[in-house]
Amino acid sequence: MDIRFLGGAEEVGRSAVLVNGSLLLDYGMKSATPPQFPVASPSPDAVVASHGHLDHVGALPSLLSGDDRSPIHWTPPTRELALTLARDTLKLHGGTYNCPFTEEEIKRVTQVSETHGYRETFEAADHQVTFYNAGHIPGSAHVLIDDGDTRLLYTGDFHTEDQRLVAGTTARPAADVVVCESTYSDVTHGNRGDLEEQFATSVRTTLWEGGTVVIPAFAIGRTQELLLICESHDIPCYVDGMGKQVTETLRQYPAFLRDGEALRRAKSHARFVTGRDGHRKRIAEKNVAIITTSGMLSGGPAMTYIPEIRDRPVNKIAMTGYQVEGTPGRELLETGRAEIDGRVMPVAAQVEQYDFSAHADRSGLLELLDSYRDTPVLIDHGDRCGAFADELVADGFEASAPENGDRVSI
Repeated sequence: MDIRFLGGAEEVGRSAVLVNGSLLLDYGMKSATPPQFPVASPSPDAVVASHGHLDHVGALPSLLSGDDRSPIHWTPPTRELALTLARDTLKLHGGTYNCPFTEEEIKRVTQVSETHGYRETFEAADHQVTFYNAGHIPGSAHVLIDDGDTRLLYTGDFHTEDQRLVAGTTARPAADVVVCESTYSDVTHGNRGDLEEQFATSVRTTLWEGGTVVIPAFAIGRTQELLLICESHDIPCYVDGMGKQVTETLRQYPAFLRDGEALRRAKSHARFVTGRDGHRKRIAEKNVAIITTSGMLSGGPAMTYIPEIRDRPVNKIAMTGYQVEGTPGRELLETGRAEIDGRVMPVAAQVEQYDFSAHADRSGLLELLDSYRDTPVLIDHGDRCGAFADELVADGFEASAPENGDRVSI
C-alpha cells in the first residue's frame, strides 16, 4: 500500500492523505491568514471524508472542478456539515484566493455524494472501506481501508471519553498500518465533570457580578456541547453564528447523537440570535452567556461581541477550543490583545481557557494505540508529531511522523 501525505503532517489543519494514488482521505483547509490548502491537487477515483470539520473537508469541493466527478463517501451528518461549511466559505470568501471553489462545485458535491452508516462496508476506488464511530463529533468516523493486501486504519479525529453530545470510540478494528492523529499528545485532560463545574461556576459568578460572558465556540460539535452544559447547569444563554444552523442539522440525525432528546431540551433552553436591528449590541449589554462563532476569533459574530465587552474587567471571554497558531484567539490567550476586524484591540475583560476538547488526550491516544503495538503507526495532525512518534518508539512501537509530500510504502 502506498500512502502519500498531502496535508496535516506535522501540523493541525488541511488534512489530506492519498492511498494508492486513487483513494483520497479528507481534503481540508488550515485556518490561518491567508488560509492554507493541501500541497497537491490530486484527481482521485474516490474521496472518503472522516468528519465535517473545516480542516478535513474545507477544500473538498475544489476537487470537482473541470471534468472530475469523483464520488464522495461519508456519513449523513458529515455530508450535511461539509455542505454547510462550503456554503459559508463561499459566502465569506467567494471570488478570492481564500475560497478555491464556486457555487457550481458545491452543487456537484451533492450530485456525487454517497452516504454510509457505521460498520457498513462499501467499495471506493477498488478498496473496501468501513466507517467506525470515532467519538469526536456527530458522524465522525475512523476509516478502515482494505486494498486486498493491506488494511489501513485512518483514525481521523477521535475521542475515547464520552461527551454530552457523542459517546467515545470503542472501535479497534484489525489493521496492518495505522495513521493516527496526535493533537493532544502531550496533554492530559482533566475530569470532564470537574471541568464543567468549574466553567459553570465561573460563568454564573460573572453573571451575578453584572458581567457578560462571551464564549467563542466552534460551530460544529463545540456549540452543541456547550448548549448541553448550559442547560444542565441552568445558565441563561444565547447562541449566535453558524452554530444555530448546525444545531438544527444535527437534531435531524439522532442516531449519531448520544442523547437526541437532551439536545432538543438544550436548544429550547437557549435563545437564538437573529442579528437584526442591533440585536447583538443589545445582547452584549445583558448579564448573559453568549455562545458564538468563531471559536478562534477569526470571524463570525464574535467580531461584534468582543469589541463590545472587551473594556470592562467584570466581563469575561471563555475560550473553549484549540487555538491554532496565528489566529486571533491564540494571540488573545498569549498577549491579552487580539486583531479583530483589522484592528489590534487590548482586552481588559477576563480571559479564561477551558479544555472542552473533542480529541483524545495523551492517555486516550495511547489507549487506542495499545491495540496496535505490533503495527506500524504513522503520526499526523499535531504540533509535535515527530516528538510523539519518538516517544512511541521508546515505548516499543514502530512509529514515524511523515512530512507533507512524503510517501510511505507498507
